[in-house]
Amino acid sequence: MVNPALIVSVFVVASCGLAYELIIAALASYLLGDSILQFSSIIGVYMFAMGIGAHMTRYIKDKDALNRFIDIEILVGIVGGISALLLFVLFGFSETPFRSILYGMVLTIGIVTGMELPLVMRVLNLREVEFKEVVSRVLTFDYLGALAVSLLFPLILAPKLGMARSALLFGILNTVVALLTARLFKKNLRRYRSLYLRGNVVLLILILLFCYANKITDKAEQHYFGDPVVYSTASPYQRLVITKWHNDTRLFINGNLQFSSMDEARYHEALVLPVMEQNPQTASVLILGGGDGLAAREVLKYPQVKQVTLVDLDASMTKVFRNSTHLRQLNQNSLNNPKMHIINADAAQWLEHNQQKFDAIIIDFPDPSNFSLGKLYSVPMYRMVAQHLNPQGNIVVQSTSPYFAPNAFWCIVNTLETAGLKTLPYHVYVPSFGEWGYVMANQSGEFLIPDHYQVPTRYLDADSTREMFIFPKDMQRRSVEPNHLNTQKLVEYFEADWRAVMR
Repeated sequence: MVNPALIVSVFVVASCGLAYELIIAALASYLLGDSILQFSSIIGVYMFAMGIGAHMTRYIKDKDALNRFIDIEILVGIVGGISALLLFVLFGFSETPFRSILYGMVLTIGIVTGMELPLVMRVLNLREVEFKEVVSRVLTFDYLGALAVSLLFPLILAPKLGMARSALLFGILNTVVALLTARLFKKNLRRYRSLYLRGNVVLLILILLFCYANKITDKAEQHYFGDPVVYSTASPYQRLVITKWHNDTRLFINGNLQFSSMDEARYHEALVLPVMEQNPQTASVLILGGGDGLAAREVLKYPQVKQVTLVDLDASMTKVFRNSTHLRQLNQNSLNNPKMHIINADAAQWLEHNQQKFDAIIIDFPDPSNFSLGKLYSVPMYRMVAQHLNPQGNIVVQSTSPYFAPNAFWCIVNTLETAGLKTLPYHVYVPSFGEWGYVMANQSGEFLIPDHYQVPTRYLDADSTREMFIFPKDMQRRSVEPNHLNTQKLVEYFEADWRAVMR
């Protein structure tokens, strides 16, 4: 008969093994970007390492199988448990060796995790359980454990505990499995006391680290960002960090600067005001992205605006910018304005299922640094956006840097044109980012370059506006392909452009 304790162990072991894989892949995508590449490469290396671990078990003698299983569980507990915390700290203090350490840790955890199930199956087989019973039970509970953690991780663990504490929790579970197995089979174990003592020491270390993990990650984050961190959270979609030093408040998403309060007015006035001046009767505005409320702040300067619909994927973003006193001062409480209608949803899915049309559509997505973002800059996406535009309506898209990422910038222009829209590209200098680009688009091709603004501005005037629409020789249009969903050329251009200028 199959021992129930070992079957429960299989369930826990499978859950923990997949959890480490998901946590490290998610953490890498937070810190390094390009979530598809990070998940794909880490899962591939992890599975390869598990194969190595499974092969290594052939060199373990049958009489040592139970001892080695408990040893492995303790080892997986400590290495897997501290993995996310260690990687987070190392990234904060030294980015140079981070990738090598990351993949070294993936290999280590994968190898020891790969040894677990073969050892369990051998232990069961040695207890005269039929082989078909061993295989069916072990694999059934292995797959059930994988299902459980794949649902718990994105829905509960990542948003509630964060990456570091989630990994520590699974490390604790691995160690508890080792200790319970040792207690149940202590008569069959050599060096039982040594094993049990070692397991309890590891368990104590993991519990202490679990209690202090947030303080440790806060210190590491503080070192990484330099300025004091006043808010941080990990949502199911991204890691948000807000820093403040004197009068400079900054927002980082997955480690990338999104704005600095010192010069964000340049960015947001350039994004919003020219498109708002195209039609003095603009009453309904759609903002895609822009969960910080800064673009909405500029839109709400216009008294003729009756309704602003803001669609942002991440509820954590809109929540903090609605509730924080300091951030509400920064966006002038725009997200709590009665004219605002905030929707937390995927922009593409919302557009697909909503029929409302708007006088102006402002697209303020993060840069197309990975395929999940690149789809939001694609021909099908812009065609769908155009369907939500009133006949005299206008669109504007933040479009990365025409100086540092010229191929990506002109790819966005070409993509809008391929979607059937007429375009007017322009740019502005934002000290935090350098030259930054935007593209206005509409159905008619008739555009107005403003020589004055109906609303107060901190930066824009007639002269600065005129210069925005002039592209010097080193930012002239390039011949590039549009961004289709099946090719995602934009992500390729973006990565190549920035790789050429990053040090």
